Parts: sequence; structure tokens; C-alpha cells
Amino acid sequence: MKKILILIVCGMFWAGSLSAQQSQFMVFEFVKVENDQIFDYIEFKDLMEKVYRQALNDKKITGWDFWSLQSGNNHSDFQYIMVTYYNDPVKMMDGLNEESMMKYTQIAYPHLNDSQVKKLFEESLAIRDMPMRLYMREISETSDNFQVKPGILASFDLMKASEGKFEAYEKAESEVFKPIHQKRIEQGLMGHWSFLRTALPLGSEAKSTHLTVNMYKDYMQFFNSQAYEDMNQTDEQRKAVNEGLNSRDQKWVYLATLQNVVR
Repeated sequence: MKKILILIVCGMFWAGSLSAQQSQFMVFEFVKVENDQIFDYIEFKDLMEKVYRQALNDKKITGWDFWSLQSGNNHSDFQYIMVTYYNDPVKMMDGLNEESMMKYTQIAYPHLNDSQVKKLFEESLAIRDMPMRLYMREISETSDNFQVKPGILASFDLMKASEGKFEAYEKAESEVFKPIHQKRIEQGLMGHWSFLRTALPLGSEAKSTHLTVNMYKDYMQFFNSQAYEDMNQTDEQRKAVNEGLNSRDQKWVYLATLQNVVR
């Protein structure tokens, strides 16, 4: 069943375009940790940075981020977001299984024996819950040289295309909103923007169909960007923006700070 699902997802990603093979694929894992175990988990994520770096060296992934949420739908639902980057959908769907993670942990921490590594993972699984996981493909991004490093901010905007407006919404993001974000970047009001399409979960009951990621170097840049209004927009441009906004429902916005990064 899993192989069939992977083939379906790959077919969706690759159909009709060679550029799909050059896209970036990401897994977003929203992590919940009980309040009395947060310090234990902070220690664990620092350990995981070294483990994911071994996976990067082995070319299993192309990157990994660990974000601490500042705001969102309900802050008690989850406090962290982990993002793992892949260069193709098969690797994304296969992910890193427990065997691989243990192997990379032993490489990163050669002083730990098998039983110590197993205990480490059992303890980490006991203190965290992942109530939401999204499999995504990046379909558009701005042109910039923004440095992804600890301390930067990002807003993760979960979107759901309105019924019957899936293609219209994607066109609006790429042709209407992307140039606006590109202009903000050139004016120093933003660092990076990307637009992603959800692969899983699928179906009409899925809470979101897309995700936009907006990155900023600090809070000053973030607030300046929120206050900015382009007074030179034409009536035609404003109409296109309003039509784009009406083609989707902005479900939730999560503001987060980058804590750990592997590139």
C-alpha cells in the first residue's frame, strides 16, 4: 500500500514538467511537548542537529530546520516545527526510519553503544507528540540570497484553496503575490518567500492545500513589512490581489524563530 501511495504522489509531482525533478520537497512536523518536559526536548533537539547533519553528509536529506513557535492557532497544540528537506519525493515519502536514525546517531556520537542509542530514542518518543505532519513540494520562490541561520523569523501561512479555484489560487500566488514579495525583498522589507503545495494529507477534508513561508532577518524587518503598503498599485493590480485573496482561505498563521539549522 505504501509503495502505491508513493507512486501516486510521485506521479502528481512529476506529471507534465521536468522542473518537478529539480524542486525541493519538505516534510513539516508540528511537535507538541508537555510543559514539564520542554527542557528535556530542547536538549534532545540539539543532539538531533548532529544526527541530521550525518544524514545530510550521507545525501539522505538536503537540510533540516528546527523552529520554535511564537504564535499560532493554539500555542498549546504544538510548540515546535521541524522541517526536513529532500531532493525528490521518493526520499521524502520514505523518510528516515528508526534504523537510519540510530545509525547516524552512532556516527555522530561514537561513544554511545547500541543500548544507549536505543534508550535515547525511546526517551525522546516519550516526551513528544506530532499531531500534524505535512508532505509538501515547493512550486515557486523569490530570487534572493537570504541566509538561513539561527535567530531568523518565519511565518508559516497554511492556506486552503477555495472549491473550484485550485488553479486560480496557484496562478495568483505565482503571478500576483510573488512579484509583491520580490519587491519587498529588494526594498529590504523581507528576506525570502516560497510557495508550497501539499502532497499529503489529500482529500476534501484536508485542513490545508498550500503553505507560504515568509522569512525575515529579525523582528524589525518583520514589523516594517507588516506596516508597508504599496501606494503605487494600480486599480488593476488591486483587483488582481483581491481576486487572489478570494481564491483561498487563510487557515492559520504560525510565527516562529529558527533555533537549529543543518545545510
